[in-house]
Amino acid sequence: MAASDALVELQAQIDKGHYKTAKLEISAMQQKEPDHPDNSTLAFEAERMRRIEMEFTIPPEQLLTSIRRYIPDATEEDLSRWNTAGLLEYKIINGEQRYFNKAAYNLVHISDEAAARTADYRRFTDRAPLYRLHPHHSAVIEAHTGGEAPLRQRLAITYSLTVDADAVPDGETLRAWIPFPKELPGRQENITLLNSTPAEHQLAPADTPQRTIYFEKTARAGVPTEFSVEYAFDSLSRYFSIDPAKTEPVDGQALSAFLEERTPHIQFTPELRALSQRIVGDETNPYRIAQKLFTHVDQIPWAGAREYSTIRNISQYAAHAGHADCGQQTLLLITLMRMNGIPARWQSGWEFSPESFDTMHDWGEFYLAPYGWMPMDVTHGVLESASDAERWFYLGGLDSYRLIFNTDYSQPFTPAKHHFRSETVDSQRGEVEWRGGNLYFDQWDYKMQWQPVTAENKNLQTAGQ
Repeated sequence: MAASDALVELQAQIDKGHYKTAKLEISAMQQKEPDHPDNSTLAFEAERMRRIEMEFTIPPEQLLTSIRRYIPDATEEDLSRWNTAGLLEYKIINGEQRYFNKAAYNLVHISDEAAARTADYRRFTDRAPLYRLHPHHSAVIEAHTGGEAPLRQRLAITYSLTVDADAVPDGETLRAWIPFPKELPGRQENITLLNSTPAEHQLAPADTPQRTIYFEKTARAGVPTEFSVEYAFDSLSRYFSIDPAKTEPVDGQALSAFLEERTPHIQFTPELRALSQRIVGDETNPYRIAQKLFTHVDQIPWAGAREYSTIRNISQYAAHAGHADCGQQTLLLITLMRMNGIPARWQSGWEFSPESFDTMHDWGEFYLAPYGWMPMDVTHGVLESASDAERWFYLGGLDSYRLIFNTDYSQPFTPAKHHFRSETVDSQRGEVEWRGGNLYFDQWDYKMQWQPVTAENKNLQTAGQ
């Protein structure tokens, strides 16, 4: 059997949950042919299993206790009903059922019935001011349609990444990549690096798809190792008033890269083709198609995500899991749009708000002629409003509280990372490694602090909430 066939068979065994057997096979395959080109893939398959086992740890007998943290009166009968409805994510690993660590948390996000039984519990998106109609949305629309300048918000950021004490031996060099904003005219401008620790750094070129600032620091025994960066930038709003009658065919050749499949996460699978047909029907107008696709993906409930590196095909997962987070929703929407001849691409970083809310966030852009590239944020989705401009704000518009690190996903860093990444798709938290390998998320922590720069604090040199 050819090595590639052996790899495919091995991956199938892993997907069935036969981890013990797969780990033994990986070790045997690597020992038999130490220089085989498949070995790096085999190493990551072993790492993927390790990561999945870290996320799926709750045995069935502990699940009800976990749920009662949110729903104190939950019963075994409730548990059976929620399981039957597919609301509690689990895997069979080595013949044993293991629930996702966030299964209880996610239950109250994806089930209205479960959420109604919580005491003073607010869903994640309920805490985010811009996930519902807000005066900022109408202000953006007014500025853009009234011929005024886009809304511009200057934000100051302090971001730190701290590696656990003794995560690596004393005297070893830690290499860290912290996400850094991209200069994007009309979207994100006037980026100013204010300070960094250590002071010596390497800033990736401005056109790097996943931009970072890189540091090295020597680890000392018993002491955490901290890296940090401070910067300020302008976030600009965007808004397009789209007339469906004015849309034109796109130049498929010039935009082919944004219309194609891109394995593993953008694949035109038979299941997604069938889903696309059900959503789109006989509609032929590109903007109307975009609206239908946007509405469908928006209806998928938000939930806390598995690490992306543990999912083989994110768009496919988002379509059938019964829930999805922002990046999963975005990759599904990108895939569906491309299947229907609408160029679409990735964008991500962080989002803030006119109040105190902030979080890592993913969204995208789509292309309609003659309008060009426009923002789309399907996680914010269709807003409740009688006004079409407000209702469809996030399909062609974006607020001025964004921090953009990435204009693509799964792209190499500058300088290059030697070992595989903790986050293989996105880049929002950072990455760390040493000569002995990658440091996963359980070996370091991060902190984002931000503050709007106003007339009162325009000389701000550090950021904080």
